[in-house]
Amino acid sequence: MNIENAQVQMRKGILEFCILHIISRGEVYASDMLDELTSAHIMVVEGTLYPLLTRLKNSGWLDYKWVESSSGPPRKYYVLTDEGKVFLDAMQATWFELADSVQTVIKRTEELSKTASGNLPDPN
Repeated sequence: MNIENAQVQMRKGILEFCILHIISRGEVYASDMLDELTSAHIMVVEGTLYPLLTRLKNSGWLDYKWVESSSGPPRKYYVLTDEGKVFLDAMQATWFELADSVQTVIKRTEELSKTASGNLPDPN
């Protein structure tokens, strides 16, 4: 697996969390989600977003409502359900735990690398 594939897989793993977090601020239109994800360097296309939104709705974590638009057809705005808020809170706690754990591993590995390289015999 090359680095680009690895990066895509890491981003896919947190996409659900990011979408729920974006929706947690209130009613959100799908294209606004795409814009926000893109600005955070998480590249998502509609073909990925809409099936994920459907899955999240079927899980009971979000709902939507139709709002009339002055510039075209009605728009679908997504909102978190109460169950979705509880789920997001749990996901956020897990995210912070994982981020802390990964940071601990990285820091510890760097410290051990410095210690190990400091113990190498002088080649001269």
